[in-house]
Amino acid sequence: MSLDKVYRAIGMMSGTSLDGVDVALIETDGRDHIERIASDTAHYTSAERDLVRAVFGRKKPDQEVLLAEKMITDKHVFVLRNFMNNHDLDDSIDVIGFHGQTIFHDPAEGFTWQIGNAKDLAKATGIKVVSDFRKEDMAAGGQGAPLLPLYHQAFAAKLSKPVAIVNIGGVSNITWLSKDSILAFDCGPGNALIDDFMLTRKGEMFDRDGKLAAEGLIHQDTVTGWLRNPYFTTKPPKSLDRDAWDVSEVEELSDEDGAATLTEFTARAVHAALRHCPRKPKTFYVTGGGRRNKFLMERLRKVLDAEVEMLEEAGGNGDSMEAEGFAWFAVRSLLGLPVTVPETTGVPQPTTGGTVYKP
Repeated sequence: MSLDKVYRAIGMMSGTSLDGVDVALIETDGRDHIERIASDTAHYTSAERDLVRAVFGRKKPDQEVLLAEKMITDKHVFVLRNFMNNHDLDDSIDVIGFHGQTIFHDPAEGFTWQIGNAKDLAKATGIKVVSDFRKEDMAAGGQGAPLLPLYHQAFAAKLSKPVAIVNIGGVSNITWLSKDSILAFDCGPGNALIDDFMLTRKGEMFDRDGKLAAEGLIHQDTVTGWLRNPYFTTKPPKSLDRDAWDVSEVEELSDEDGAATLTEFTARAVHAALRHCPRKPKTFYVTGGGRRNKFLMERLRKVLDAEVEMLEEAGGNGDSMEAEGFAWFAVRSLLGLPVTVPETTGVPQPTTGGTVYKP
């Protein structure tokens, strides 16, 4: 363990899958000492999801965006207060890492937007908040995503290498790790396309356990056509917005076939990422909501022809991994340590990130 100061930090994350707000408490020196203390998830209501989904893709503030941002901020305040009460936490918390809610991400334009008012969160809680983690990276020429790989590296320090951490949220991304190197980038679609399809066809938020997809026929020619997109052959660094794909072809398919075909697209996009990895990982550990989709996990094992396990098999928590990461990043921001490096976002040199908001 490092002899440096150990901080008690809370991280908060709201992903583009719109599952809810994840919150986690860790103790860390911002380097190699990370102790997970507690975590929780507060799910969004249907009305809250609709409010945010309606502003995906917006580039400028308007009345709808302002309403969505207020809801995101209020939700985070409510979740944080409950979390602290439920775990008997007092004023010993040093810092909060607040990601906010991404509604648009376009690295080609050097623009990313996460809504949520960190200043109001700091004022409401009386705790120092660090937010805006992606902006310094993008201002320096980086992709601004994926943002968690350095935390993946710290988490996987004792795992057998080479290993991959695959995060399947709205978008999927991979962190490839060897003993002394790292490579990370967005693979392609994650849960977002499947979730959007399920909402349209069945009025449901997601395909629970992949049951609908498991009943369908995969239209492999359709998936192969999607995989011809030049994104998959473009060398990293690279990142995506959740709405980067046109999958209008599924409109002609049955509910079961559409779900199966979109799920296969997510699995094969992860497989396509292997062409950019120096060596095939021994094991793929899957984090994020996608790991709970049994059919997707089956397809990943099939197309990757490798060990594919939930992050829990490596001692982690696939629900809280991102929230933990932003707690860790908040401490690193206070210490001026990097949150991104050239191998993860393409930023020219290791770059810290985050703006500090005091109560």
